[in-house]
Amino acid sequence: MNIRKRFRTHPEMHTGALNDILFILLLFFLIVSTLANPNVIKVSNPKAKSDTKSKQTVVITVDKDQQIYIGSQKISFEQLEPELKTFLAKETEKPSVVINGDSTSHLGTAIKVMQVIKRLGATPVMAVDNSGAQ
Repeated sequence: MNIRKRFRTHPEMHTGALNDILFILLLFFLIVSTLANPNVIKVSNPKAKSDTKSKQTVVITVDKDQQIYIGSQKISFEQLEPELKTFLAKETEKPSVVINGDSTSHLGTAIKVMQVIKRLGATPVMAVDNSGAQ
């Protein structure tokens, strides 16, 4: 007497929806990762009433300790002009350099940076934070 079943069932797992969910998660993380900029140094900017946007060629940051950064690279004031020349040499039209100064930094440092930028033939632009503007 043959008691075994003739048709054996094989367990299945449907993974069609799993592909859709993983694709959506992948897109979400790609979009979110482009929004976060790791090359930003946190400074508290002075407040402004109006907002002006300019094409940013180079961003120079002066923090509260009077340290100067090009992008996220810390440099001394003596290195500013040669480093800035290499960035500006790549531009074909008149470049603009954004100076991102901390609200507690000395104005003299930002003015010295601005003089170097003008000497190299670029347009200096002061960045201000208008998130608290009234």
